Amino acid sequence: MTKVRMSGQTLKLLKLMIERPREARSGAEISRLTSIGSGTLYPLLQRLEAAGWLTSEWENIEPSEAGRPRRRYYKLTGLGQTQAVAALSELQTAPGVLAWLS
Repeated sequence: MTKVRMSGQTLKLLKLMIERPREARSGAEISRLTSIGSGTLYPLLQRLEAAGWLTSEWENIEPSEAGRPRRRYYKLTGLGQTQAVAALSELQTAPGVLAWLS
């Protein structure tokens, strides 16, 4: 299993994803909801996918018909759910630690 560094941005992303673990979210939606910029977010998503914590897939649309580029959707894997819960639980041992993740 690949080790994932638990930066503030990683924890913020995991907190969002674990709220609805079965829901696939686009990178743009994740960026908007977490306030993580694309230059940080997309490499982070790639690392989590390489570690087996996330899966991703392109939406099945024709960009010219939709009038926009295709979106890539990310979803937690079973391993990702387990690891996210563990990482976030470790932080809850100290009162108020998760407040900055909101």
